[in-house]
Amino acid sequence: MALKKTQEREYAKVLYLSENISQKDLAARVGVTEKTLSGWIEQGGWKNLKRSLLTTRQNQLNMLYDQLDFLNTEISKRDNKAATSKEGNTIIQLANAIKKLEIQTSVGETIEVARAFIGYVGSSDIELAKKVTVFFDLFIQTKMK
Repeated sequence: MALKKTQEREYAKVLYLSENISQKDLAARVGVTEKTLSGWIEQGGWKNLKRSLLTTRQNQLNMLYDQLDFLNTEISKRDNKAATSKEGNTIIQLANAIKKLEIQTSVGETIEVARAFIGYVGSSDIELAKKVTVFFDLFIQTKMK
């Protein structure tokens, strides 16, 4: 019975972190009470975790590319199209940050892949999806250390 509860909790966590779903609907989907789900959310710090995962690698890359584009557009509007030393340093810093993000896999991205895979498995075998969720959660926890 304890293993079943652990699996339900882990499945609920993945759904909570990856989908915009009401707690009532989430509790029904997992098969637990809203009170149980609320306790898991509170004890596990899921709200803070969800907030931190909203800043995915792709979102960060988009913002960096937007900043680089803005800077280059502003430079191109001037008569002197050369970047100042300060602008040049900013361009270098942005380019380095972009390069670093492009080659690194974030926890948020890992969770996105896990969610998609678990959804795929769950469409044909919900019990197997719950089991896989436990392993993905353990894997994700190691990525966050």
